[in-house]
Amino acid sequence: MLDFDHDDKKILIANLGGKIYASDRICTHADADLSTGILTEDGVTCPLHLSTFNLKTGVPENLPAEVPLKIYNVKIEQNEIYIEVN
Repeated sequence: MLDFDHDDKKILIANLGGKIYASDRICTHADADLSTGILTEDGVTCPLHLSTFNLKTGVPENLPAEVPLKIYNVKIEQNEIYIEVN
């Protein structure tokens, strides 16, 4: 996992099985930084209350989180990652 800031957005980039995904980096439940969480087969587990978010859809897979993460389109060209943040 990698993290970075762009303007007012905090972005998480994760490699799941060789495919790159990008999402908001802050947990929708309690403002924890997901980049310090645990990467799972399909997503990331929040380090604070252990909600797991599917990084393909943004949907939380368990409580206490109920609000999905924003997911960003990713494009890779010549080993560079481009993320659409509009």
